Amino acid sequence: MRLNQLDERIVRALAEDARRSYADIGAEVGLSAPAVKRRVDRLREQGVVTGFTVRVDPAALGWETEGFIEMYCRSNTSPEDIRRGLERYPEVVSASTVTGDADAIVQVFASDMRHFERVLERIAGEPFVERTRSVLVLSPLVRRHGAGSPA
Repeated sequence: MRLNQLDERIVRALAEDARRSYADIGAEVGLSAPAVKRRVDRLREQGVVTGFTVRVDPAALGWETEGFIEMYCRSNTSPEDIRRGLERYPEVVSASTVTGDADAIVQVFASDMRHFERVLERIAGEPFVERTRSVLVLSPLVRRHGAGSPA
């Protein structure tokens, strides 16, 4: 489903701050609060807006080491198998199947190098994983959490 321009502006406002009031969003997009609520309700019913969440800075949890793990899986591994295997790890903040040699890429936050290493070892030990390759983040350059990017 393709959003019209007004719905897209409402979704962007919610993506920037899901706690904004309908009146505040309405003032920005030129609608009344009840009109914004009706549109948001419709967007939820249509599955465009799938929920509201909180984003926590991993550093607030003491997790300041960030890395990415490329996973190379056994040939009969489905994306669902990978998802189920990785969702048990609270350190995994995102995981996606990818093109190229690797089957998936996994973003991990950990408290320190040893913690990252333990997570890497556990993921590498999953029965569907053939091998892994990891890289550590030195300095994050761009992070977006609004519409058009995963939250």
